[in-house]
Amino acid sequence: MRPSVLAVGLALPLVLAVQPAASVASPRPEPAAAAGFDFSSPDIVATGLEVPWGLAFLPDGSALVSERMSARLLQLRPGSQPQEVGQVPGVVPSGEGGLLGLAVSPDYEQDGYVYAYHTASSDNRIVRFRVGGTIAPEVVRSCIPGAAIHNGGRIHFGPDGMLYAGTGDASNTGNAQDPQSLGGKILRMTPAGGVPSGNPFGDSVVYSLGHRNVQGLAWDRQGTLYATEFGQNAWDEVNRIVAGGNYGWPDVEGSGGEPQYRDPIAVWTTAEASPSGAAVSDGTLYAAALRGTRLWQVPLTEDGGAGTPTAVLDGAYGRLRTVAVGPDGWLWVMTSNRDGRGSPVPDDDRVIRFPPATGG
Repeated sequence: MRPSVLAVGLALPLVLAVQPAASVASPRPEPAAAAGFDFSSPDIVATGLEVPWGLAFLPDGSALVSERMSARLLQLRPGSQPQEVGQVPGVVPSGEGGLLGLAVSPDYEQDGYVYAYHTASSDNRIVRFRVGGTIAPEVVRSCIPGAAIHNGGRIHFGPDGMLYAGTGDASNTGNAQDPQSLGGKILRMTPAGGVPSGNPFGDSVVYSLGHRNVQGLAWDRQGTLYATEFGQNAWDEVNRIVAGGNYGWPDVEGSGGEPQYRDPIAVWTTAEASPSGAAVSDGTLYAAALRGTRLWQVPLTEDGGAGTPTAVLDGAYGRLRTVAVGPDGWLWVMTSNRDGRGSPVPDDDRVIRFPPATGG
């Protein structure tokens, strides 16, 4: 496997040599961002969670959080204790699998649907259900390859109203380049799981291919989709996603400059990142780093590339799984220190939010 880097006419990605820091009990002070969020003013929304993974917001402003291993759904409101609102049946947690990403229907006030991506006994699948009482999931899409590792798991509704899902290669690198497999892909589907018009591969929910393990999806104000992706031994990636794009895995890790593949707009070494969740706000992409134990800020450029990434919260909260901009305008971050790979402190796992910076 030759290390390379992702880009198709975009700015050359940068590798930052920053060493990861261990999890500590108290976050170190952070300077407020010049524009964006004030990382010196954290508000702890919840503590004592068990491997939280997915995060989505209801119309009333409260947050839904999934716990990967317990399959519990929790409702969070700042200033209140987490409330369990149900447990998703059919979840089979193993390795990196379990109850993963969450999304709330854009028509929630009419249909009441919450969507979840989870590992089952023989595959990964996307289900939808209504919260309240006994949860009775309806399968929206099944037969997504599953394994102990590389399950992907992030789901979001895009600005077009379609449901997008990031999947992993499920430890079989051949899945990523196989157009018939849903593994190693970004999927685009209707809210009911069908194939929408405009998909690039005919009667298929596959939107892009050649991915190793996508766990972050986010859009900018222009509707451009970005994804974070775990590398193997060399480079983690941020990719600008286009319909039908092939992002190279397993032939290329990072940027290869080969015309049949699209290169990333930014890369890090795997020790610096292992990027999971992603969010975009005011021209900056935020990437939650697990092994890197920090939050990366990636400035997005008008030509579709990226400027020089910078890190905040370096070692302050340990492994970071998810980042999202809430309806309150704050940046929400979730830790993943109890996943067997972190060094948890008594308060872990935590959900923290950061206010907009003054003038941001």
